[in-house]
Amino acid sequence: MKVLRIVRNVILLVVALCFCVVLAVAYMGWRMYTQALESMPLDQRVKQVQAQESYTTFAELPQTYVDAVVAAEDHRFYDHGGVDLVAIGRAVINDIKAMSFAEGGSTITQQLAKNLYFTQEKELSRKVAEMFMALHLESKYSKDEIFELYVNSIYFGNGCYDIASASRSYFGVEPSQMNEDQCTLLAGIPNAPSVYDLTQNPDLAEQRQRQVVDLMVKYKYLTDDEAAMILTAA
Repeated sequence: MKVLRIVRNVILLVVALCFCVVLAVAYMGWRMYTQALESMPLDQRVKQVQAQESYTTFAELPQTYVDAVVAAEDHRFYDHGGVDLVAIGRAVINDIKAMSFAEGGSTITQQLAKNLYFTQEKELSRKVAEMFMALHLESKYSKDEIFELYVNSIYFGNGCYDIASASRSYFGVEPSQMNEDQCTLLAGIPNAPSVYDLTQNPDLAEQRQRQVVDLMVKYKYLTDDEAAMILTAA
Protein backbone atom coordinates (compact mmCIF):
# COMPACT_ATOMS: atom_id res chain seq x y z
CA MET A 1 0.00 0.00 0.00
CA LYS A 2 2.87 2.35 0.80
CA VAL A 3 4.31 1.81 -2.69
CA LEU A 4 0.92 2.54 -4.26
CA ARG A 5 0.65 5.80 -2.30
CA ILE A 6 4.12 6.83 -3.46
CA VAL A 7 3.26 6.06 -7.08
CA ARG A 8 -0.03 7.95 -6.78
CA ASN A 9 1.71 10.97 -5.27
CA VAL A 10 4.36 10.96 -7.99
CA ILE A 11 1.65 10.83 -10.68
CA LEU A 12 -0.25 13.68 -9.02
CA LEU A 13 2.94 15.71 -8.81
CA VAL A 14 3.71 15.16 -12.48
CA VAL A 15 0.14 16.12 -13.45
CA ALA A 16 0.35 19.26 -11.29
CA LEU A 17 3.68 20.24 -12.84
CA CYS A 18 2.30 19.71 -16.35
CA PHE A 19 -0.72 21.83 -15.48
CA CYS A 20 1.54 24.61 -14.20
CA VAL A 21 3.63 24.47 -17.38
CA VAL A 22 0.49 24.70 -19.54
CA LEU A 23 -0.75 27.69 -17.53
CA ALA A 24 2.64 29.40 -17.80
CA VAL A 25 2.83 28.90 -21.57
CA ALA A 26 -0.76 30.08 -21.99
CA TYR A 27 -0.03 33.22 -19.98
CA MET A 28 3.13 33.98 -21.95
CA GLY A 29 1.22 33.47 -25.19
CA TRP A 30 -1.58 35.77 -24.01
CA ARG A 31 0.95 38.47 -23.06
CA MET A 32 2.67 38.15 -26.45
CA TYR A 33 -0.72 38.50 -28.16
CA THR A 34 -1.77 41.56 -26.15
CA GLN A 35 1.62 43.22 -26.58
CA ALA A 36 1.39 42.70 -30.34
CA LEU A 37 -1.96 44.49 -30.42
CA GLU A 38 -0.61 47.26 -28.19
CA SER A 39 2.22 47.82 -30.65
CA MET A 40 -0.25 48.06 -33.54
CA PRO A 41 -4.03 47.46 -33.48
CA LEU A 42 -5.28 44.77 -35.85
CA ASP A 43 -7.28 47.15 -38.06
CA GLN A 44 -4.19 49.29 -38.60
CA ARG A 45 -2.02 46.27 -39.43
CA VAL A 46 -4.61 45.01 -41.91
CA LYS A 47 -4.77 48.41 -43.60
CA GLN A 48 -1.00 48.29 -44.05
CA VAL A 49 -1.33 45.05 -46.00
CA GLN A 50 -4.28 46.35 -48.02
CA ALA A 51 -2.30 49.46 -48.95
CA GLN A 52 0.31 47.43 -50.83
CA GLU A 53 0.58 48.47 -54.45
CA SER A 54 0.29 44.86 -55.62
CA TYR A 55 -2.64 43.98 -53.34
CA THR A 56 -5.00 41.41 -54.89
CA THR A 57 -8.65 41.10 -53.86
CA PHE A 58 -10.41 37.79 -53.30
CA ALA A 59 -12.58 38.44 -56.37
CA GLU A 60 -9.45 38.52 -58.52
CA LEU A 61 -8.34 35.04 -57.43
CA PRO A 62 -9.21 32.06 -59.67
CA GLN A 63 -11.45 29.56 -57.88
CA THR A 64 -8.99 26.78 -58.72
CA TYR A 65 -6.28 28.65 -56.82
CA VAL A 66 -8.51 29.15 -53.77
CA ASP A 67 -9.51 25.48 -53.78
CA ALA A 68 -5.89 24.38 -54.18
CA VAL A 69 -4.67 26.48 -51.25
CA VAL A 70 -7.48 25.34 -48.97
CA ALA A 71 -6.92 21.68 -49.89
CA ALA A 72 -3.16 21.93 -49.39
CA GLU A 73 -2.97 24.15 -46.32
CA ASP A 74 -6.19 23.92 -44.31
CA HIS A 75 -9.01 21.80 -45.72
CA ARG A 76 -11.35 22.67 -42.81
CA PHE A 77 -10.73 26.41 -43.28
CA TYR A 78 -14.38 27.25 -43.91
CA ASP A 79 -15.56 25.13 -40.98
CA HIS A 80 -13.35 26.05 -38.00
CA GLY A 81 -13.19 29.27 -36.02
CA GLY A 82 -9.53 30.00 -36.61
CA VAL A 83 -8.00 27.12 -34.65
CA ASP A 84 -8.40 23.52 -35.83
CA LEU A 85 -8.31 21.27 -32.75
CA VAL A 86 -8.26 18.12 -34.89
CA ALA A 87 -5.15 19.31 -36.75
CA ILE A 88 -3.49 20.37 -33.50
CA GLY A 89 -4.15 16.96 -31.94
CA ARG A 90 -2.68 15.21 -34.97
CA ALA A 91 0.35 17.52 -34.91
CA VAL A 92 0.97 16.86 -31.20
CA ILE A 93 0.92 13.10 -31.79
CA ASN A 94 3.30 13.39 -34.75
CA ASP A 95 5.61 15.72 -32.82
CA ILE A 96 5.76 13.26 -29.93
CA LYS A 97 6.58 10.45 -32.33
CA ALA A 98 9.29 12.55 -33.99
CA MET A 99 10.53 13.91 -30.64
CA SER A 100 10.63 17.39 -32.19
CA PHE A 101 8.41 20.38 -32.96
CA ALA A 102 8.16 19.33 -36.61
CA GLU A 103 4.45 19.82 -37.26
CA GLY A 104 2.39 22.74 -36.04
CA GLY A 105 -1.17 22.13 -37.18
CA SER A 106 -1.53 25.79 -38.15
CA THR A 107 -4.65 26.94 -39.97
CA ILE A 108 -4.63 29.56 -42.71
CA THR A 109 -5.85 32.06 -40.11
CA GLN A 110 -3.00 31.17 -37.74
CA GLN A 111 -0.49 31.52 -40.56
CA LEU A 112 -1.92 34.95 -41.32
CA ALA A 113 -1.64 35.89 -37.63
CA LYS A 114 2.01 34.81 -37.64
CA ASN A 115 2.77 36.76 -40.81
CA LEU A 116 1.11 39.90 -39.48
CA TYR A 117 2.68 39.96 -36.04
CA PHE A 118 5.00 37.17 -35.02
CA THR A 119 8.32 35.52 -35.87
CA GLN A 120 8.79 32.20 -37.64
CA GLU A 121 10.45 30.63 -34.60
CA LYS A 122 8.83 27.42 -33.35
CA GLU A 123 8.11 28.34 -29.73
CA LEU A 124 5.08 27.18 -27.74
CA SER A 125 4.35 30.64 -26.36
CA ARG A 126 4.44 32.11 -29.89
CA LYS A 127 2.12 29.33 -31.01
CA VAL A 128 -0.36 30.22 -28.29
CA ALA A 129 -0.14 33.92 -29.17
CA GLU A 130 -0.80 32.98 -32.78
CA MET A 131 -3.93 31.09 -31.72
CA PHE A 132 -5.27 34.07 -29.75
CA MET A 133 -4.62 36.33 -32.73
CA ALA A 134 -6.32 33.85 -35.08
CA LEU A 135 -9.46 33.88 -32.94
CA HIS A 136 -9.34 37.69 -32.95
CA LEU A 137 -9.03 37.75 -36.75
CA GLU A 138 -11.98 35.40 -37.16
CA SER A 139 -14.12 37.61 -34.91
CA LYS A 140 -13.49 40.68 -37.10
CA TYR A 141 -13.14 39.45 -40.66
CA SER A 142 -14.92 37.03 -42.98
CA LYS A 143 -13.28 33.87 -44.28
CA ASP A 144 -12.82 35.40 -47.72
CA GLU A 145 -11.22 38.51 -46.22
CA ILE A 146 -8.86 36.35 -44.16
CA PHE A 147 -7.91 34.31 -47.22
CA GLU A 148 -7.36 37.52 -49.19
CA LEU A 149 -5.05 38.92 -46.51
CA TYR A 150 -3.23 35.60 -46.29
CA VAL A 151 -2.27 35.40 -49.98
CA ASN A 152 -1.14 39.03 -49.83
CA SER A 153 1.24 38.40 -46.93
CA ILE A 154 2.93 35.05 -47.55
CA TYR A 155 6.30 34.31 -49.12
CA PHE A 156 6.35 32.52 -52.47
CA GLY A 157 10.11 32.38 -52.94
CA ASN A 158 12.16 34.33 -55.52
CA GLY A 159 11.66 37.56 -53.55
CA CYS A 160 7.86 37.46 -53.88
CA TYR A 161 5.84 38.27 -50.77
CA ASP A 162 2.32 38.29 -52.22
CA ILE A 163 0.25 36.48 -54.84
CA ALA A 164 0.50 39.22 -57.49
CA SER A 165 4.29 39.43 -57.30
CA ALA A 166 4.51 35.65 -57.51
CA SER A 167 2.19 35.21 -60.50
CA ARG A 168 3.95 38.01 -62.39
CA SER A 169 7.43 36.76 -61.55
CA TYR A 170 6.85 33.07 -62.26
CA PHE A 171 4.29 33.20 -65.08
CA GLY A 172 4.19 36.75 -66.40
CA VAL A 173 0.45 37.08 -65.72
CA GLU A 174 -1.87 38.69 -63.19
CA PRO A 175 -3.40 36.39 -60.54
CA SER A 176 -6.79 36.48 -62.28
CA GLN A 177 -5.19 35.19 -65.48
CA MET A 178 -3.57 32.08 -64.01
CA ASN A 179 -4.64 28.78 -65.55
CA GLU A 180 -5.21 25.57 -63.58
CA ASP A 181 -1.63 24.40 -64.00
CA GLN A 182 -0.29 27.71 -62.69
CA CYS A 183 -2.83 27.83 -59.84
CA THR A 184 -1.88 24.41 -58.52
CA LEU A 185 1.83 25.07 -58.91
CA LEU A 186 1.66 28.36 -57.01
CA ALA A 187 -0.56 26.92 -54.26
CA GLY A 188 2.18 24.50 -53.23
CA ILE A 189 5.14 26.86 -53.01
CA PRO A 190 4.52 28.63 -49.63
CA ASN A 191 4.76 25.29 -47.82
CA ALA A 192 8.55 25.52 -48.33
CA PRO A 193 9.43 28.50 -50.56
CA SER A 194 13.15 27.87 -50.75
CA VAL A 195 12.57 24.23 -51.68
CA TYR A 196 9.76 24.74 -54.21
CA ASP A 197 11.03 27.96 -55.82
CA LEU A 198 10.13 27.49 -59.49
CA THR A 199 13.22 29.32 -60.74
CA GLN A 200 15.60 27.22 -58.64
CA ASN A 201 13.91 23.83 -58.22
CA PRO A 202 11.26 23.30 -60.94
CA ASP A 203 11.27 19.50 -60.51
CA LEU A 204 10.59 19.77 -56.77
CA ALA A 205 7.89 22.38 -57.45
CA GLU A 206 6.18 19.94 -59.83
CA GLN A 207 6.39 17.17 -57.23
CA ARG A 208 4.68 19.49 -54.76
CA GLN A 209 2.08 20.36 -57.41
CA ARG A 210 1.20 16.67 -57.71
CA GLN A 211 0.73 16.52 -53.95
CA VAL A 212 -1.58 19.56 -54.10
CA VAL A 213 -3.64 18.06 -56.93
CA ASP A 214 -3.92 14.75 -55.05
CA LEU A 215 -5.23 16.64 -52.02
CA MET A 216 -7.75 18.46 -54.23
CA VAL A 217 -9.03 15.07 -55.36
CA LYS A 218 -9.08 13.78 -51.78
CA TYR A 219 -11.18 16.72 -50.59
CA LYS A 220 -13.51 16.62 -53.62
CA TYR A 221 -12.37 19.80 -55.37
CA LEU A 222 -11.37 17.80 -58.44
CA THR A 223 -12.32 14.50 -60.00
CA ASP A 224 -9.62 12.01 -60.98
CA ASP A 225 -10.11 12.93 -64.65
CA GLU A 226 -9.82 16.67 -63.95
CA ALA A 227 -6.66 16.07 -61.91
CA ALA A 228 -5.15 14.00 -64.70
CA MET A 229 -5.86 16.76 -67.21
CA ILE A 230 -4.09 19.35 -65.04
CA LEU A 231 -1.03 17.18 -64.52
CA THR A 232 -0.90 16.21 -68.18
CA ALA A 233 -1.00 19.87 -69.19
CA ALA A 234 1.83 20.58 -66.76
